[in-house]
Amino acid sequence: MNGPTLHKTAADCARELPGAWLDHPFGDDWEVFKVRGKVFMLMTEVPGRPVVILKAEPGEALALREHNSHITPGYHMNKKHWITLEGGEGVDESLVRELVTESYRLVVARLPKAEQPVDPHTYGSGARAAR
Repeated sequence: MNGPTLHKTAADCARELPGAWLDHPFGDDWEVFKVRGKVFMLMTEVPGRPVVILKAEPGEALALREHNSHITPGYHMNKKHWITLEGGEGVDESLVRELVTESYRLVVARLPKAEQPVDPHTYGSGARAAR
């Protein structure tokens, strides 16, 4: 998957998530997707390379980085809890959608129960099981 396709796929997925919305708090070069005011995905270009920055469980983030050269620690974010995804071999639509949905679920899980637009423990679990 190339960079422009990566951004489009990630943005399309994020727009489908309940309660998600796009913001530009850091200017036009950064697309920031939030749920209930909390960031779950950022998109920008890092010296000309489109990247998607996502929240991940620390153990999962480490495993993803070890098994895919296109996944690195979160750019300008906490390196333990965030990953940066670039386009390239092994990065396909299903991986992008899974990582975006998982980032969203992690953020939703930290919201007060009354503010959660979905149950983070069950939302999207069908897509994960199919993989």
